[in-house]
Amino acid sequence: MTTRVWDYLPEYETEREDILDAVDTVFRSGRLVFGESMRGFEREFAAWHGVRHCVGVDNGTNAIKLALQALGVRPGDEVVTVSNTAAPTVVAIDAVGATPVFVDVHADSYLMDTGQVEAAVTDRTRCLLPVHLYGQCVDMAPLERIAARHGLALLEDCAQAHGARHRGRQAGAIGDAAAYSFYPTKVLGAYGDAGAVLTSDDEVARKLGRLRYYGMEDRYYVVETPGHNARLDEVQAEILRRRLRRLDSYVDARRAVARRYAEGLADTGLVLPRTVEGNDHVYYLYVVRHPQRDRILKELRVRDIELNISYPWPVHTMDGFSHLGYGRGSLPVTERLADEIFSLPMYPSLPRDRQEAVIDALRDVLARL
Repeated sequence: MTTRVWDYLPEYETEREDILDAVDTVFRSGRLVFGESMRGFEREFAAWHGVRHCVGVDNGTNAIKLALQALGVRPGDEVVTVSNTAAPTVVAIDAVGATPVFVDVHADSYLMDTGQVEAAVTDRTRCLLPVHLYGQCVDMAPLERIAARHGLALLEDCAQAHGARHRGRQAGAIGDAAAYSFYPTKVLGAYGDAGAVLTSDDEVARKLGRLRYYGMEDRYYVVETPGHNARLDEVQAEILRRRLRRLDSYVDARRAVARRYAEGLADTGLVLPRTVEGNDHVYYLYVVRHPQRDRILKELRVRDIELNISYPWPVHTMDGFSHLGYGRGSLPVTERLADEIFSLPMYPSLPRDRQEAVIDALRDVLARL
């Protein structure tokens, strides 16, 4: 039996009746677009975070893109972010015509080094875009101060941080807006693509509502400002409503998996995840480090254990962003991490025997390096 980093099938077997009922509920509702399932999820997801508005969209990339537009980011502006992230974070910045400006990350947490941010701000900077990576939050207080001093928008990328907290504050409720992905692998995942933007700013919410619906507001075919077709699907919204009620249990299960890894791998030479002081980690991924990463992965594949690298290529090194001018060595910590990090299986329904097999295989391989 092959052990994979993620597998939704065990969880689906447990939730199958509820998922199928969610689909049937939508199909019997008489409303397949902009119906009660989407509106209900928006209300409930906003309330869960203690913010005023949730605007559902079709995927996490568009959540970032539309949030940037609603916050006033325009072509020619700059957005300060990190290269140690999934490419969609930066693709969304590029899609609005803005320029991503990268700062490096901390070697121990893999999160944005906020001490580098102010030096990256120019007169073209319009937004700070921290990425809450792998399940825990960036230190937001310095970014809030920088944003206030320079009149910048603060947008949280929460695609990997559903349920995470920072010094008691909920991820997604700290900045001016927050973008979420509900891609199936996420802590709160749909059964297909889906996304959302949270905000407590009424005007930003109104703009988002227009941007996801061609630029229309109250009357069909009357475009207020040019927008997009980026609506949250009713079926995915209803599934997300059901799964939101179980989000706390998903997080608890992930933390239990993380504890078993920490106990089983504590003395192996692997660099295990570090939770930053003040953070409540939700373990979207369980990312470890080792200088002989590639050899370890090869050895584990022979044993039918397929692990993952998140992410093997920093965004600034990709051909599609070579025009930004970041050469090798420009973000040394990010680049070093990309050569050493890899992810262990992590999902709520991960069978304990499968996890123990991974731990045993890693211990054996590491002992022979």
